[in-house]
Amino acid sequence: MPIDLERPAAPARAPAAAPARARRRRRLPNPLPGVVLALFVLFFVLPVLWLVLAATKTDDQLVHGHPLSFGSWEALGGNWDALLAYQGGAVFRWLGNSALYAFFALAITLLVAVPAGYALAKTEFRGRRLLLVTTLVVMLMPNATLVVPLFLELNTVHLIGTMWSIVLPYAFYPFGVYLAYIYFSTALPEELLDAARLDGCSEFGVFRRVALPLATPVVALVGFFSFVANWTNYFLPYVMLPESDRFPVQVGLGTLLNDVPQFNPTVGGLAVQRPVLALATLLAITPVLVVFLFSQRFLVTGMLAGATKN
Repeated sequence: MPIDLERPAAPARAPAAAPARARRRRRLPNPLPGVVLALFVLFFVLPVLWLVLAATKTDDQLVHGHPLSFGSWEALGGNWDALLAYQGGAVFRWLGNSALYAFFALAITLLVAVPAGYALAKTEFRGRRLLLVTTLVVMLMPNATLVVPLFLELNTVHLIGTMWSIVLPYAFYPFGVYLAYIYFSTALPEELLDAARLDGCSEFGVFRRVALPLATPVVALVGFFSFVANWTNYFLPYVMLPESDRFPVQVGLGTLLNDVPQFNPTVGGLAVQRPVLALATLLAITPVLVVFLFSQRFLVTGMLAGATKN
């Protein structure tokens, strides 16, 4: 077969190397997620790990030992016994008080916030916009600014020092109303509600039979945030409750802190060591952690439910 001597030579492949190098450069991992994760571990995980390990040490080991070293099971048992002996097991009374206040306030919050959010989102009535604006304003106000008016109001009706002085102020949860309002206005199809109305349901029946069964994610979300806010509430019980037997655990931790010699040099024979305080702090945060672990699936669903409008 004759050879065509005039055929042009094949083009050089050198230019293809540049796009290949560019693709390799684009495939380099982005360091930003790793940096963010490292900062998260540094500022959030390490302090919690230190707190867990601090409860297993003696006070001397806590000061002179490695911060992230495990103490001993004997030291953990001794700290537990010391915590039980403090004021006759006061820490468990405080935990019981916190559970009582939190769950009563949670029940009232769910009975009020979810229907209120539905009413603001799906019904028209005079003063609706004013109520929505008022809810947003109260939600943005710091809780500390409301303590004095609440104290004067509850003192007028002689509720200071009772359980209701803690439960009632947190029963109205404006952030929960706003969450329910966002969910019902964005994630609940209006056509579904109209079909129920055409079938003869009253507005309350539409809410109870249609809207509420579909609102499980936002109910869980409102319930979780309300429980956490009630459980970690410190300033309001500190002002409203004069007797230590009625303290929730957050205020009780302040009492423990006052009996730690390093924070209060004038403490007498009822001194509390720092590892005992660390153990009490772990007991105080455990219920929130347990509730979060059991409700995280509903929390994620609730936070994403209103992300897109149907």
